[in-house]
Amino acid sequence: MGLPVLIRTVDLERHRTRRSSRREFLRRATVCAGAAFIHRLAQAKETLKIARVECVPILYPTVGRFKFFEGPKGRPAGRPAAVVKIVADDGTVGWGQSVPVPKWSYETLETVHSTITRYLGPELIGRDPFDLPAIQAAMNSAIAPSFSTGQPICKAGIDLALFDLTGRLLGQSAAQRWRRKGSDKVMLSWTLNPRTADEVEPLIAQGRARGYRHFNVKVAPDPQFDLELCRRVKQLAPDGFLWADANGGYDEATALAVAPKLADVGVAVLEQPLPANRLDGYRRLRKQRALPILMDEGIVSSVELEEFIKLGLLDGVAMKPARCGGLTEARRQVEILQQAGLMILGSGLTDPDLSLAASLALYGAYDLKHPAALNGPQFLDGSILKRPLAVTAGELAVPTGPGLGVDVDEEKMQEYLVKDL
Repeated sequence: MGLPVLIRTVDLERHRTRRSSRREFLRRATVCAGAAFIHRLAQAKETLKIARVECVPILYPTVGRFKFFEGPKGRPAGRPAAVVKIVADDGTVGWGQSVPVPKWSYETLETVHSTITRYLGPELIGRDPFDLPAIQAAMNSAIAPSFSTGQPICKAGIDLALFDLTGRLLGQSAAQRWRRKGSDKVMLSWTLNPRTADEVEPLIAQGRARGYRHFNVKVAPDPQFDLELCRRVKQLAPDGFLWADANGGYDEATALAVAPKLADVGVAVLEQPLPANRLDGYRRLRKQRALPILMDEGIVSSVELEEFIKLGLLDGVAMKPARCGGLTEARRQVEILQQAGLMILGSGLTDPDLSLAASLALYGAYDLKHPAALNGPQFLDGSILKRPLAVTAGELAVPTGPGLGVDVDEEKMQEYLVKDL
């Protein structure tokens, strides 16, 4: 080996050694920084307590017609919501949202606000925000269950705020916290609830103009109208996923008669065909095997979900974090359904902002296979977020920041404040 070659070889080896040393230094620095962060977090968790709980009632304007948000004589009534703000004693803030729909369940904006302000909020003060079992036990003691969880829509707002608070303290998104890769986008379904057959085509055109290719329709109690509606939708959107949601509006005989006909015109699933307490009717509908039978209003906690699976009452669930007390319980139910090999559809309660972000976090992390009926962007106008969630080509991006991944603009929130509660 000549001297120049030897010198270049020695220089190269020195460069490699320096580069290796630099990498080792960075690795050790990262480990030390991570260890320091974990140590600080452990110290914080030992001493961190909930200092304040606030509940702010707001009303979002609505656009278009959705039957659950009609006031007297069919006039638009707006979409009520309660914003929950939980502040830790170090100043860290977590945000959540309760989304009552009086025409869908018994909870109202007034009951949510009074329950959080007078009953649940005081139970949280001084508690460790990471000790969710203790917090849930305290809330269930303050507002007891009946057949299932008491006031789950109300409690969902607190669950979301705690998830956001602790996620910010951990510096982790939902997917990171759950150690799931999932999907970074959620495909959406456009909701149709026409009053006449003439409204179907323009409603579908509205959805297509915003990039939607899949549709969910509100059916019941008129099976003849429902069949014509679904037939027309399938003609206009032959490649889309079509599901029918009766919101418990059929009786058993009607549901048994119409299910095979809905299947014949291209409906993929039938959601909540009967009232939630008609359990034997659900058993017979599932045995009929005309369509997959999904529950919605009938599933609040994982307790009844496990019981109903054992009884053979359902083929799956239309999930709603807001319905079942928040992300903690919703995630538990998703995993129960996965283990049982049953269908999971993503749905919502016309969720705005924070509630919508929570649903996206869950459905994205668990890689939802079918389009989600998250129709907040379809029917609501306005936002309290610094960067509102926006539909692109019929999809919503899953927020990636810590906690719920979105930030509240408190000044904007004042625009929607309900002052006469």
